[in-house]
Amino acid sequence: MITRIFRVKVHKNCADEFEKAYKEVSIPLVKSQKGFESLSTGKPLTDKSLEYVMISYWKDLESLQNFVGENWEAALIPDGMEKFVDDCWLHHYIKDESA
Repeated sequence: MITRIFRVKVHKNCADEFEKAYKEVSIPLVKSQKGFESLSTGKPLTDKSLEYVMISYWKDLESLQNFVGENWEAALIPDGMEKFVDDCWLHHYIKDESA
């Protein structure tokens, strides 16, 4: 299993619009993919933070690559969502079977 952690910092004063689009565009897109296992999202705990997180779990690397393409180590920002992004970070992990 592959864990994909996507963190995004949004521009000031667009959090409400971002959250609506995130729920209507980004989340359904990820959930509709073959090989997708599960998803967890988080939003800022305080008004001072503008950072959101999406943690998705994938059956295997091939499933993830089929969704995001050859450049799977880069963020995939759906059309129309790029206007909200101030900065973003992406991390991948494979399940540690020895733990």
